[in-house]
Amino acid sequence: MSTKEPILVKNIFYMLSYAYRELNRGEYAHLDRETFDNIHSLFAAILSAGIGRQIKQGLPREYLETHDNLTTVRGRIDISATLRNRISQKQRISCSFAKLSTDNLANQVLAATMQLLLRHADVKEKQRQELKRALLFFSNVTPVDLRNIRWNTLILTSRNRSYRLLLSICRLVVEGMLPREQHGEYRLAKFLDDQEMSRLYEKFLLEYFRREHPSLQVNASQVPWALEPGADDTSLPQMRSDVTLTDTHGHTLIIDAKYYSQILTRYFNKNNFRSANLYQIFTYVKNYTATASTMTSGSVVSGMLLYAKTDEQVPAESTWNMSGNTISVATLDLNQDFAEIRARLDGIVERFFPEQAASESQAEACNQKAAREPRSLANIYAV
Repeated sequence: MSTKEPILVKNIFYMLSYAYRELNRGEYAHLDRETFDNIHSLFAAILSAGIGRQIKQGLPREYLETHDNLTTVRGRIDISATLRNRISQKQRISCSFAKLSTDNLANQVLAATMQLLLRHADVKEKQRQELKRALLFFSNVTPVDLRNIRWNTLILTSRNRSYRLLLSICRLVVEGMLPREQHGEYRLAKFLDDQEMSRLYEKFLLEYFRREHPSLQVNASQVPWALEPGADDTSLPQMRSDVTLTDTHGHTLIIDAKYYSQILTRYFNKNNFRSANLYQIFTYVKNYTATASTMTSGSVVSGMLLYAKTDEQVPAESTWNMSGNTISVATLDLNQDFAEIRARLDGIVERFFPEQAASESQAEACNQKAAREPRSLANIYAV
């Protein structure tokens, strides 16, 4: 059975850097220069760096409903509990009130995730010490069972919006763990399963094209069905592309990112590409062609299935002309130097959008030339 090729740990950091722009900030800059031989140490380093910054700013606090027996009234009086105090000869008033506290769900998840990583043997000593130092500031945070966290219900407010990256890392850590323990230690699956890696892979591709090719319109657009006017589409499934690239001429490339342990399927002793995936991208392309408002004379719509490479013997790219549209199946090797990954993705843009790629290259060359040439004081003050 074919298996997914291993991914260089450094490449996961680069993918995360594109998917979450916060990783390009100063507190994470040193991670790019460090070497990590396992994903657990990388995640521990990201968490300790981000939490360290939060500690300097102060951990986010939220108003939490608190119940306490007090000597003076605060908030609302709990009559029943106060009467019980009197019966027990306790001179206390039972009150319910809102109190600013760091013991909120976001901080509970961070603390529990750090403890989870500390129990894993692969976390290196340097990252282990950093996590221990960070945990000292969570002494007032109540332990929480990470297996019961409903991640979609975590609400980021103006006070804890900077936790977006940190909580995303926590989710990757927790959902990479099997929900059971053996001999007191959490057992890991293949750390990031296909579902988690698939989400990261999709987000990475979208943000890479968005950041590196700003002259293109890049989004994860919804593709409408090409129906007759007035037709009811409420029972039809939504079609949403992972990445849609469009240039100023209306040329469009729809990319569907695929992260599987196997790219090919066996049918009648023959290896074939997955038929469901080909049907899907073909449907996207044909419906987009029929409904796109940006289509102009001479513009074309193409589609690509971009698989993360496995150890299967699959051509780097296969291309067909289907009913007037170009459909490609390509692979991206994530187990190579990131410069090669960059070249591969840039090559896709150069092939499908040659004019746009040429203008971007020209602009980049001008920027590099301007950076090398000394600037006059007049030009400096004119900026």
